[in-house]
Amino acid sequence: MDFKIAILGGGPGGYVAAIKAAQLGAETVLVEKSEVGGVCLNEGCIPTKTLLKSAKMYQDILNSASYGIKLGNKHEISLDWPTMLKRKDTVVGQLTSGVKGLLEKNGVEVVSGYGEVLDSFTIRVDGRTIAAEHLIIATGSRPNIPPIPGLENSMAEGHSVDSTGALNLPEIPGELVIVGGGVVGIEFAALFNALGSKVTVLEKFSVLGGLDQDLRQYMLRILRKKGVEIYEGAEIERFAGAEVFAQVEGARRQFQADKIIVSLGRRPNIEAVQSLGLELEGLGIRTDLRLETSIPGVYAVGDVNGKQMLAHVASAEGIVAVENILGGNAAINYDKVPAGIYSFPEVAVVGLTEEEAARRGHQLKIGTFPLAANGKALADGEAEGFVKIVADDKYGEVLGVHIIAAQATDLISEAVATLELEGTIHDLAGAIHPHPTSSEIIMEAAQATIDQAIHFFKKPVAAGQRIQA
Repeated sequence: MDFKIAILGGGPGGYVAAIKAAQLGAETVLVEKSEVGGVCLNEGCIPTKTLLKSAKMYQDILNSASYGIKLGNKHEISLDWPTMLKRKDTVVGQLTSGVKGLLEKNGVEVVSGYGEVLDSFTIRVDGRTIAAEHLIIATGSRPNIPPIPGLENSMAEGHSVDSTGALNLPEIPGELVIVGGGVVGIEFAALFNALGSKVTVLEKFSVLGGLDQDLRQYMLRILRKKGVEIYEGAEIERFAGAEVFAQVEGARRQFQADKIIVSLGRRPNIEAVQSLGLELEGLGIRTDLRLETSIPGVYAVGDVNGKQMLAHVASAEGIVAVENILGGNAAINYDKVPAGIYSFPEVAVVGLTEEEAARRGHQLKIGTFPLAANGKALADGEAEGFVKIVADDKYGEVLGVHIIAAQATDLISEAVATLELEGTIHDLAGAIHPHPTSSEIIMEAAQATIDQAIHFFKKPVAAGQRIQA
């Protein structure tokens, strides 16, 4: 065999697996048809967050008078969309170069081109045949474009775009319709709303349906307060150029926009490995908790297995797969994976929602604390939001932490560590947090689950009782 491990796909699952394998002494080859870093680095996580930073700065400037900074005529403040896009591309380029450098320094051979798997041990790339003892499939996913009448033509004409196309629009749309109210759709809604677009979201089911209900309802109120029109239960009938026709509350509605973003989930890329005849689970490749597929020695990580389509999950899966290939016995607990929504404010969660914990039979203790009672949040002028802790009543074990706050995606890491260590509300409540910081909200919410938060007076919330945050 040419290599110990061959990896097909250079996204966050593939390139992390390649680096880890090389660090552990395995001869490793990585096959990537485009740029290393995958969707997250090139077309998703990083580009959107870069643009969101520009949008946040714009809003901060518009609202600077409340901080004692007067800028004169606000009508003279303008947006330079091409410069925003250029900055986005610069950030992406810098990170892509960094990943390439890390692969090279760790001794990973990178082969550029479309890799087709011939069998469990062989990949063909532009006429070259690569043999390996083990294969890791990390081919990622692509936007899901369902067969809705008129959609294909609308996209071909440039009226509708997928999430990738939304990152390279020629200009900021005056009116924008987003079809799909999941995480990606809501991030785009937050972005373009902050940049001045009139945004409408059409969702077939519930916007951000996987969130804890208290967070979901709070987020919906914020979005609507900012001017985002949201229609839940919207059944899309057809596209006609720059128009979308949908059934909403039993009535046929027509929505017209300068641009339509279609954000209806993603589909695993399995075409390159179809010759293997791997068992599927849903649309993705079925794996066990060790990330091994139905064929011994063949592993699948990241979006292609369809478990949780998150970059950090892909990276963790890549490491687990490599460790198991090299004789380990590693696995992932998907109940303890954090997730974030980069809206204004941000949302971050880890563990069980109140609803999930109740379904699993836990007797619950619920603690909450509002950002409005936190000194740092008030000083920063970012006091929208709250934290909610879901804990087991008998043992005090923290089951889930759910945050809406300006820095929620950073604050959640403390909760991740707590869940990983099977920590309790007493651990969080007793841990001394620096003051003044936003992180104090987690300590105070933990205190609230035990008896009462120090800096906010509110009777304890019973499980099942809706929070008026």
